[in-house]
Amino acid sequence: MFRAFFAAAAMFAASPAFAAFQSDRISVTTEGSGPDVVLIHGLASSPRVWKGTIEKVPGYRYHLVQIAGMGATPPGGNAQGAVVAPVAEEIARYIREEKLGKPAVIGHSMGGTIAMMIAARHPEEVGKLMVVDMHPFIGLMFGGPTATADSVRPIADAMRARSAKATAEERAAERERTITSMINTASERPGPLEDSRASNPDEVANAFSELIVTDLRPELKAITAPTTVLYVMPAGAPFTDAQLDTVYKAAYADVQNVTLKRVPKSAHFIMLDAPDAFAEDVKAFLGN
Repeated sequence: MFRAFFAAAAMFAASPAFAAFQSDRISVTTEGSGPDVVLIHGLASSPRVWKGTIEKVPGYRYHLVQIAGMGATPPGGNAQGAVVAPVAEEIARYIREEKLGKPAVIGHSMGGTIAMMIAARHPEEVGKLMVVDMHPFIGLMFGGPTATADSVRPIADAMRARSAKATAEERAAERERTITSMINTASERPGPLEDSRASNPDEVANAFSELIVTDLRPELKAITAPTTVLYVMPAGAPFTDAQLDTVYKAAYADVQNVTLKRVPKSAHFIMLDAPDAFAEDVKAFLGN
């Protein structure tokens, strides 16, 4: 009897329905225990950016998403074509199949776009949403205030083509300039620089092009989760703090329950430039 029971148990355990989550676009590791929190890194980055936050905000089970092809990982299913939207669908599938039960989702930069996609397209899967320094339509940065996805598409295509023609040395120099501009704290730059250099260049170019033409503003009204948006003043930006606040307020006006906060004295990687302030914001967000 017991032999038959254990044989049946082994059969069920080995069946696809009970297999561990598998994806060729993402992998996920977990740290800690407690309520579930999904962390999504940005373009040409990796989960290492969350290390300090996890240490400062214990008491949660963190699900660290690694996007294939970003950092020192093979691109897998992200090798060609769209990256951002398909990855959002895979993370939604992970939440559903792992039965996380409406976790908090935090995304930085491109990860913020992905987090918004999940919350808007699968509102039943997200309990809380935090977007870290990401506008719902970055095409405005390239095409001006009247830009549309169609009007900035030629710009996105040209940038992708230029990246494809760039030499390894040119790409390395560009990534050095980019990371330096995005992290004020010099001692925090080596890790993100390593991730950026190791990321698949074609995938990064495809994902960035996709981001430029992705306008999520019409979808934001579908987000039902309480939402927090943290943002910073870009270096050299030609507008005041008040004007930037107005831009973000307008961009997220259709989110039903949103808290907007500009973080001072930080560049794009808020968790690295202002780790204590960021940890406090995460604690407040998770504790609501």
